[in-house]
Amino acid sequence: MAVAEMSNRESSEGRVAVHYLTTLIFISIYGVQVCPFIEGLTPLQLATPLILIVGFQYLLHRILSKRWVVNAPLEQQVKRTFQLELSLFLLSGIILTISNGFVYDFPIASGLKMILGFVTLGLFIAIDVALARERSLAIYIEKEGVRLRPNDKYFPLVGKFALLAGITIVFIIGIFFLMVVKDLDWLSRVGDDIPIATAQLSIMKEFAFIGGVLLLYVMNVIFSYAHNLNLFINNQNRVLVRATDGDLSGVVTISSNDEFGVMAHHTNVMIKTLLNRTQELQRTQDVTIMSLASLAETRDNETGAHIRRTQRYVKVLAEQLRHHPRFNHELNDKSIELLYKSAPLHDIGKVGIPDRILLKPGKLDAEEFTIMKTHAELGGEALKVAENELGSTSFLEYAREIATTHHEKWNGKGYPKGLKGDEIPISGRLMAVADVYDALITKRVYKEAFSHQDAMAILKEGKGEHFDPDVLDALLAIEQQFVNIANEFTDADESE
Repeated sequence: MAVAEMSNRESSEGRVAVHYLTTLIFISIYGVQVCPFIEGLTPLQLATPLILIVGFQYLLHRILSKRWVVNAPLEQQVKRTFQLELSLFLLSGIILTISNGFVYDFPIASGLKMILGFVTLGLFIAIDVALARERSLAIYIEKEGVRLRPNDKYFPLVGKFALLAGITIVFIIGIFFLMVVKDLDWLSRVGDDIPIATAQLSIMKEFAFIGGVLLLYVMNVIFSYAHNLNLFINNQNRVLVRATDGDLSGVVTISSNDEFGVMAHHTNVMIKTLLNRTQELQRTQDVTIMSLASLAETRDNETGAHIRRTQRYVKVLAEQLRHHPRFNHELNDKSIELLYKSAPLHDIGKVGIPDRILLKPGKLDAEEFTIMKTHAELGGEALKVAENELGSTSFLEYAREIATTHHEKWNGKGYPKGLKGDEIPISGRLMAVADVYDALITKRVYKEAFSHQDAMAILKEGKGEHFDPDVLDALLAIEQQFVNIANEFTDADESE
């Protein structure tokens, strides 16, 4: 099973083994420090049952971890890991108590002291192993894309901290109390046989050792939890930063049934809601753009296919130029998509041109052409009004640039402002090539359609005059794509 394989691979068996080895050392020294009966045993008598009991405990850990923890639902594995480890330490303390009582006739008080030592150490070890399991699950869940849903019935973190702090204080006080009682008994028995300074040093060493071990375990739990906390917070922040930058595809990994799990769940719901609304707004924007552009085209001699062709010409030109040193600072996935979507509005200003000029079945005279040229400014001004109402956006900026500057010429002899060279926005330079090419290959009431070859010859004559030389070179490199687009979106096929 995939979960079992993951757990076997990423579980902290090495960590558990180190904990159990430490248990042997700590319990041996602890027993001598708190119980005069255990103090009277030989090293062999002390070590043999401890090794057998802790070894048996480790064997039970391996068996029950696979059967009871790994095969449990992911939501329950951390809790079961803690319960299993703490229960095993309690069991070991009970077994040692029974063993010492049966073999050496130790009183129950001696056994309770050992149980307290096993449970105190087991508490810290169980927490550490459970936290390690939580980290492994978090990594696995994120890697495999597993989705967990936390419920509202969880033990709050504040409650967990308060409970852990209370239990820890009680256990540690209990251990030191037993040590004090044992040392007082020892002092009453040795009397003046040992100098007071030597006795004090011996007692201080005992307290320092036990206190040092307990402090190390407390610090280990703190660092282990901090590691997990850092993992959860970084995961949350990473997705939120992506959302802030406009990327709503991120998902926060839910790997715990607590406040962080609930926070991650609601973050994911929020981001999904934002994504759905953003997509809905995007679709509304796209439909509005095409509706406005089509409305403008219905008043013109051109057709809806002209919109589809020119926006695709602009896109393939931009993709060809995106790695060019002069253009790579502005052309990227986002800007190319914006160019593609805003291109249909390049002639939106024609709605302000009188029908007698716009629909004239023939060439325009000088006066009429002067009026026709105002469509570039009319379009730019209309989109500027939209910017003022809605706030400036990248889409509206591109749309306004294209509408205003697609009739500007590289040599400065275009209209409406006579911009020259790089003064013309990249969007306007791209649309200039796309619009002229499409106008040449398309039949109009005042002219027949040119062939692709004838159109390309005319465009080449305008290199460095009408058109940016690099943009025209890009067209020459991909002219077959222009042919394919023109063939796919013909004026006869308005259903496309």
